[in-house]
Amino acid sequence: MSDAFTVLWTHDTCRALRRAGRVGERPPVAFSGAHQSLPTWVGARAGDEVYALHVNRCEVFVVSRMRMVDIGRGDCCGTPPQTWGDPSFPGHDDWSMLGAGGCGATAVHVDATPVRFDNPVPGDLLPELTWRNARGGTRTLKYVVDGRLERSVSLQGFYRLTPGSADALAGLVAGAS
Repeated sequence: MSDAFTVLWTHDTCRALRRAGRVGERPPVAFSGAHQSLPTWVGARAGDEVYALHVNRCEVFVVSRMRMVDIGRGDCCGTPPQTWGDPSFPGHDDWSMLGAGGCGATAVHVDATPVRFDNPVPGDLLPELTWRNARGGTRTLKYVVDGRLERSVSLQGFYRLTPGSADALAGLVAGAS
């Protein structure tokens, strides 16, 4: 049985995606890292789904659903850097804004839906979204006021969704396709 996770893409990441003309394209890769500059895809395995979320003006959007294929440097990633000035993943320069230059970055190859910024999570769903930890405890979003997310701090990181919340986000993505 596969799991589902969320990851928050920052304004800088989303701005870089728009500037590079990646809206409507499917990312082949995302990046995991060992430092807080990148989310660590801990616990994710091949076949798991990751929902990239973005918060803009207190509204949460599903930017892409990524199904994890594998993790690690593949032939598509290009030559490993020889010096600190060399690109980390030259084969994925088009998607480097997803964290290729992050501290300890590792390529996570994905099968993803196209990047989009017009798929909002309904305000009445926000307080219902639930995540679970490894010990089985659950939590919901903090700072939801009148269907708006006032602060995004509880989305920052890489978190495992409960099955019901994963189904709700899957339905949003399917309905927007």
